[in-house]
Amino acid sequence: MTNTKIQHYQELADQVQALIAGESNMIANMANISAVLYWGLKNVNWAGFYVLQEQQLVLGPFQGKPACIRIPLGKGVCGTAAADSQVQMIDDVHQFAGHIACDAQSNAEIVLPVYQSGKVIAVLDIDSTVIARFDEDDKQGLQKIVDIFQQSLQLGVKN
Repeated sequence: MTNTKIQHYQELADQVQALIAGESNMIANMANISAVLYWGLKNVNWAGFYVLQEQQLVLGPFQGKPACIRIPLGKGVCGTAAADSQVQMIDDVHQFAGHIACDAQSNAEIVLPVYQSGKVIAVLDIDSTVIARFDEDDKQGLQKIVDIFQQSLQLGVKN
């Protein structure tokens, strides 16, 4: 990872941390994280969340063009990430079996599961028009941001 990329993701993580510090409202935090990532990353045409509800993903806060509202669990890149509890980093979404094309201009995608109390409750989805836009460096940088978000979710958990 280049110093510049490490520094950039650290700056984004610091910005997210400052924005959501002490705030437990999931929707508000998703909205701010989506904005930070959409405006802070190059060659990104969509950034946002899908929330798991009744065995399907439902569109949450995002930045970008209008998107698919519901995605069945296990379908498309987002549904696969949620069902398998695994980060999905797809160089060319048109080669992904079962890809759901919400925006025909999207070519690459990275999706990270979000956990609360050990269960997937949402996914962070980022799309790009550039094939192979995302790499391991992006995965690590975005995971740091998801980790910060997951910590904020613990504020709302009552023991």
